[in-house]
Amino acid sequence: MDPGLPPQTFVAPPGIGTPPLLPQVPIPAPIAGLSPFSPMIPSFTVPPPGFNNFGPPGVPGIVPSNIGPITPGSEWTEHKAPDGRTYYYNSVTKQSSWQKPDQLKTPAELLLSQCPWKEYTADNGKIYYHNVTTKESRWSIPPDLEEIKKKIAAEDIKPPSGSVTPREVNSPAPVSQPVLSAGSTGPNSPTAMPSPGGKSALEAAMAATLAAISLPNPPAKSDEDTSTPQAEASKESRTATPEPIVFTNKKEATEAFKELLKEKNVPSNASWEQCVKIISSDPRYETFKKLNEKKQVFNAYKTQKQKDEKDEQRLKSKKYKEQLEEFLLATDLISSSTKYYRCDELFSTKEVWQNVNDQDRRDIYDDVMFSLAKREKEDAKNLKKRNMKKLSEVLECMTKINYDTTWSEAQVSLLENSTFKNDVNLLAMDKEDALIVFEEHIRVLEKEYAEEREREKRRLKRQCRKNRDQFLALLDHLHEEGKLTSMSLWVELYPIISADIRFSAMLGQNGSTPLDLFKFYVEDLKARFHDEKKVIKDILREKAFEVQIDTTFDQFATVICEDKRSAALDAGNVKLTYNSFLEKAEVKEKERLKEESKRMKKLESNLKELLKEMNIDFELPWDEVKAKLEKEDEFLAFESDSERQRVYREFQHEMEESCSHHHSRSKKSKKKKKKVYKSSSSDSGSDKHKKSKHKSKSPTPYSEDSADEYRKKKSKKKHKRKMSPSRSKTFKKE
Repeated sequence: MDPGLPPQTFVAPPGIGTPPLLPQVPIPAPIAGLSPFSPMIPSFTVPPPGFNNFGPPGVPGIVPSNIGPITPGSEWTEHKAPDGRTYYYNSVTKQSSWQKPDQLKTPAELLLSQCPWKEYTADNGKIYYHNVTTKESRWSIPPDLEEIKKKIAAEDIKPPSGSVTPREVNSPAPVSQPVLSAGSTGPNSPTAMPSPGGKSALEAAMAATLAAISLPNPPAKSDEDTSTPQAEASKESRTATPEPIVFTNKKEATEAFKELLKEKNVPSNASWEQCVKIISSDPRYETFKKLNEKKQVFNAYKTQKQKDEKDEQRLKSKKYKEQLEEFLLATDLISSSTKYYRCDELFSTKEVWQNVNDQDRRDIYDDVMFSLAKREKEDAKNLKKRNMKKLSEVLECMTKINYDTTWSEAQVSLLENSTFKNDVNLLAMDKEDALIVFEEHIRVLEKEYAEEREREKRRLKRQCRKNRDQFLALLDHLHEEGKLTSMSLWVELYPIISADIRFSAMLGQNGSTPLDLFKFYVEDLKARFHDEKKVIKDILREKAFEVQIDTTFDQFATVICEDKRSAALDAGNVKLTYNSFLEKAEVKEKERLKEESKRMKKLESNLKELLKEMNIDFELPWDEVKAKLEKEDEFLAFESDSERQRVYREFQHEMEESCSHHHSRSKKSKKKKKKVYKSSSSDSGSDKHKKSKHKSKSPTPYSEDSADEYRKKKSKKKHKRKMSPSRSKTFKKE
């Protein structure tokens, strides 16, 4: 392969399909009397002297191109094919090539051909770059190619159309094949001499050959990425191409091509070659000029058709399953206890059974058996329900049966009843169910008998309920008058309640007592507390009234009563709400005082730190200190001068205490040093005593002295630990 050709395969960047392949040109069979030759470029010889106006000999219709000046001694000549493409012929090797030889290339073309990066155009018109050596592709221009282009632009060199240019991918692939020499064209044409008519014998033979074999018409320059198969190219070369149908957009063309595939009913498992044989005769086959676009629509059609076929098969299978299930449910030949092999024996010859495979039939059989069992169970349940209802109606019509009739007596009476005797289902009824119906009927009769005795009790109950309702009305009246609230006690209202006749009517009856009703009523009022509290909050918010620690209940109640919604509020809940708001106000005030105290402590601490930082003598009078601090932020943070004086007095007091502690500590340290000195001298003496003790083994009074000294040291340590934090901080600062 020519090294200047674009790559056959490579890893394309995102959005780029497979790079264009070289078009495959069918090679015709050799003709008798002529040796095989290249199908793309016929065998030519250099035009003889005096025939410069002719193109390469033997090809009718090929006219000489406007060949530029050829370097003297060059064996390559440039020619034009009938389709307008340029090819090159070597008079020495007798070879033709689509690729421009290096001898005819300009310096710019040589630079571009030596660069491994080639420029191509994607289907969407976007330019990308491919390295024929590393098979790498990218969207951005490589530095090597960019540098070469800059050199060409600097030298003002414009690459000719025949060089390896960025649009080389759009032209047919170059073919460099050996061709027949001039002497091998035929036995009757040993030389390329012209005939009297202006054509040599070789030209006549070539004309006859080309007349018998039509050269394949190369595709026009376009953005095709791949070539058509050989069989399709050969067929198109022999058949006249109809006028292509023009579509407004690609979507319309795609739909037209899909419609063609649907009309021809191209199978979903057909290959592209099989598809071409089916649809190539239709004018819509030329909807797309690019083969990859045709294949893309074809693959999409195959995918959709396979999906449709699967859906159709699935729906068909579903339909057969539903038909089989309906058939099994409708037939009377089987029941819920019928085995599968029995069903197979009964229905194996039926089409509805054969349309479903064995596994699905078994699944459907299981479902049908479950449905039949459920249906049979439901039918039995309905029959049982019908028989029990019918028997109950028969018993109700029989006046001989009363609440004390036995089951044996009832059976005799039923056998004498014509309705019972003539009903087959009642005669076959389960005895246990019949007994249940009889017992239920007896209960009804017993209930009717007992109702007479219970009528007086119910009357008493109604009277008791009326008494309770009247007592509740009394409580409502007291609540409306404001005497009964959620905070009321039974002891407080008992004198008022006991004086009413409605209270006396409640005494001695069953059920809730007056005290119980009173407690329930108060609990209901308390349960309304949260809802009524929200209403009170809304009223206070609308009135812009806030409960303070000094707000009285009268002020609070006055504000609430001004609103119409207060009529439905309980006075006790209003009082509880007031107490709740008052507690919150007190807590808020405590928090405020606490925060204010923290703030003042911080201000005092800042002012004291300022006094220490400025090294102000604490013995100075306040007026002198004030003059030094009056511009400081810590000084101005206080609202009153009295507060500043108070802080300064505290500062003086702290400084005096710190100084006194410092002096006392220095005195104690001196005393301690003296004691340590004495103890050191005593230690030296103790060594002597220890030695003498070791020798004499007799106790000495030194041990008691050292123990006393140890106790004194321990007491001093305890004294230091008990020292206050303020004093320890003062010592640290000093």
